[in-house]
Amino acid sequence: MGDLLYAKDGAIATITLNRPERLNAITPAMLDALSQALVDADRDRDVRVIVLTGAGRGFCSGLDLKDLAAGTGIGSDAAALPARFELRDAPPIVLHHVDKPTLCALNGAAAGYGMDLAIGCDIRIASDRAKLAGGFAKRGVLPESGGTWLLPRLVGWARACEIAFTGRTLAAAECLELGLVNRVVPHELFEKEVRSLAEEIAANAPLAVQATKRMMRLGLTDSFESNVHQVYLQLLPLFRTRDFQEGVRAFLEGRPPRFEGR
Repeated sequence: MGDLLYAKDGAIATITLNRPERLNAITPAMLDALSQALVDADRDRDVRVIVLTGAGRGFCSGLDLKDLAAGTGIGSDAAALPARFELRDAPPIVLHHVDKPTLCALNGAAAGYGMDLAIGCDIRIASDRAKLAGGFAKRGVLPESGGTWLLPRLVGWARACEIAFTGRTLAAAECLELGLVNRVVPHELFEKEVRSLAEEIAANAPLAVQATKRMMRLGLTDSFESNVHQVYLQLLPLFRTRDFQEGVRAFLEGRPPRFEGR
């Protein structure tokens, strides 16, 4: 098995960081594999929800500092990025532009790069054993993978500053209070809760869900008037889909809809 796993179960694609012995610390090879897995899931018509999680007791401990200290990890002189690497290929940017809903199954600690990866997902469900640790300032760097953009939007300027400048570790309950996770679940119920939410999202009309996500993402940097205009342009083709017809028919017949993504 590789350092990154990709599995499909029905309409749900699960991407698993798979270096449990190193708390899923990121290697250069994992960056490319993660980006490709996200692209594959986004292009697959059968996939309606993407779940991102970690193997073992941690989600992701960030960049592999042991490899870095040995001169072979990300950030070392010896670890050059692949020749074809471009910033647009970096996982945080690919993750941001994926149209399928992304659900972070925060099974344990997420530190540094792992924290940026977690908060880059649309939704986060945390085990009560999970933690977020943005200790960048304690390592002489800054949140390089989306954190400086995401944190102020999630928790507000002042709280984002406190989290980033202190580098404190936030327990699951504090993450919930701050709005960094959607819910905290007892660890023994964690996988069931993640699956339940993923299935609930996947049961809805996928084209409508993806269009909604695109417009919400656009709205982060767009004016209200421009966003309303763009939403209208997204709405017109949805009126012509079989899913729209099925949604109306199911409502009138008092039954759950069966969407095809067409």
